[in-house]
This record gives sequence, C-alpha cells and structure tokens, in this order.
Amino acid sequence: MIMEVTHSTFTLERHYPAPIERVFAAWATPAARKRWMAQGAEHSQDFVVGGLEIVKGFDAEGRALTHQARYAEILPHERILSTSTLHAEDQLSTVSVTSVEFEADGDSTRIVLTEHGMYLPGQEQPEWREQGTAQQLDILAAEFAPTTP
Repeated sequence: MIMEVTHSTFTLERHYPAPIERVFAAWATPAARKRWMAQGAEHSQDFVVGGLEIVKGFDAEGRALTHQARYAEILPHERILSTSTLHAEDQLSTVSVTSVEFEADGDSTRIVLTEHGMYLPGQEQPEWREQGTAQQLDILAAEFAPTTP
C-alpha cells in the first residue's frame, strides 16, 4: 500500500506595534507563549537550542493532540528555527520545519514565519495548519495592545 504524503509550504507576515525585544520575548517566555500559542492547552517550553516545546490539547472531535517542537537555532531578536511533529492520539499527523524571522521597523517589528510541512494521509490538512497559525499570530497582537488605566 502506497501512502501519499502531502508537502506544503506557507509564509505569513505580521507587523506588531512593539520593539523587537518585546516581540521576541513573546516567543521566548513560556508564560507569554502559552497565552497566544497554546490557549487552554497544557504547555511547556525549554527555549534553548535543542530544547523542547510541548503543547497538549484536544481537537474538535475530542482527540488528544500533541505538538512537539525542538529548537534548532535561536538568534535573539533575529531568528528562531525549529522542527516539529503533531500527533493525533498516538498517530503521527505532521512533521514540519519552521522559521520565524524578526526585523525592527522603526518602533515596530515585522515577523515572517515560513513553515514547510509534510502531512500524512487522513490527518491534518495544510490549509488547517496555515489558518491555525495565522490565528495564533493574530492573537499574539493582543500582547502589544495598548493598556488603558
């Protein structure tokens, strides 16, 4: 039986009204990362080269999902490279490689996230991953929203 793997790449760009140090910290600090990336899920993060980030939650059908990422490169305020897997229950769903690039833009920060994914048959679809990642980046914007007294 030949199983066909779907290969897909997407790139998302966002501008945040905050200095690059604050935007990078939102990726590097476990409490901040959980707020925008792992809402309502179990989350742990060891933000060092070789360290793991693990998110455990459930999909709409109640299946246990586990996302595990290993940091391959961390250049503060410049770039984060990681490899990751997603399991639905005990079944591998996706394998991906992700880069997040940070660029100062005056008092703001521009990020470019590119993900190369391999999606196994009958599992997550590339469009779902892109949509979910875009939603996470939109939620991240709340980290930089002005606070009112």
